[in-house]
Amino acid sequence: MNDLTLYVDANYESPWALTAFVALEEKKLPYTLETKVLSKKETFGPGYGARTRRIPALRRGDFWLAESVAIAEYLAESFPFPAHPRLFPENLEERAVCREIQHWLRTDFMAIREQRPTTTLWFARATAPLTAGAEDALARLISAVEPLLAHGRPTLFGQWCIADVDLALMLQRLNLNGTALPPKLKAYAEANWQRPSVAKWNALPRGQTPV
Repeated sequence: MNDLTLYVDANYESPWALTAFVALEEKKLPYTLETKVLSKKETFGPGYGARTRRIPALRRGDFWLAESVAIAEYLAESFPFPAHPRLFPENLEERAVCREIQHWLRTDFMAIREQRPTTTLWFARATAPLTAGAEDALARLISAVEPLLAHGRPTLFGQWCIADVDLALMLQRLNLNGTALPPKLKAYAEANWQRPSVAKWNALPRGQTPV
C-alpha cells in the first residue's frame, strides 16, 4: 500500500512542509500533493485526519501522520536503503547530529524566525534590520554550525541528509534578506537551495502575496 498523499499549506511557505516534500522527493516516491488554506481552518474540516490538525501531514491509506521529522523518519523506515535513497546518515553519530539539528531548528531561534519569516523567502523581502536578540541568535547559530561546515562541502556529512534542507532554509532566511554570512555557510545554503528537490518546491505556483 504505497498510495501517499502529502498535505501542505496553500502558500507553500511552511518550512516544515518543505522538509516533508523534500523527503518524498529524495526517496523518489510517487505521491499526491494536496493543499489546505490555513487561514480558512481547512485542516479542521471533515476528511482531514491528522491528529494535530496541522500541516504537513502524510496519508497512506487510512494511516495519517503529521510533524515533519516524524514523516521523514517514517519514510526512512518504510522505504529503506538500498531500494530507496537515504534521508538520514548511515553512521549512528552523524544520524544523531542530523536529528539534533532538526529538533534544534524547530525549537530555537524564534527571533530570527519572527523577523525573517518564510514569507520573505518567496514573497517580499524583509526591510527592517535584525534586533539585538536576533543578532545574538544569529551569532549562536553561526558558532555552532560553522565548525560542521568547515570542510566546504554542500552537505553536513559525506552524503546529503534531511537536516541539510532544514539548516539551509534557516540560513536562507538571513542570506536572502541581506545578512552577511561566512562564505562557507553562504555557499552551503545556496547550493542546497538549488538542489532539485528544493528547487521543485521553490517553483511551485504562488500568488503575488500570501493568503
